[in-house]
Amino acid sequence: MDDYARLRQRLILATLLVSAVAVVITSLRFDLDTAGSLLVGAMAGLLYLRLLARSVERVGNGSKSVGKFQLLVPVVLVLAAARLPELQMLPALIGFLLYKPAILLNAVFDS
Repeated sequence: MDDYARLRQRLILATLLVSAVAVVITSLRFDLDTAGSLLVGAMAGLLYLRLLARSVERVGNGSKSVGKFQLLVPVVLVLAAARLPELQMLPALIGFLLYKPAILLNAVFDS
């Protein structure tokens, strides 16, 4: 479990780092609305990753299935982007997916 806790911390830290770099680059290249949408998406991705990690921890403690609660995060993000004019759909979805490059970077630096 200690190895899993370290991996979880590294993934969260890598996601924060990738998200911060992406938001800064986006704010320099595009307008602040786009950077804000990317930031909201990145925070949703971080929440998704955290909820997924919590669900995986429960599987390790005797539960037999992974929870489905984390699947609500992208649904709520898409609904919010559809309803709020300040939140742009594409940057929010790209921000949500920023946890994936963090996972890839972690895999590359681990090996």
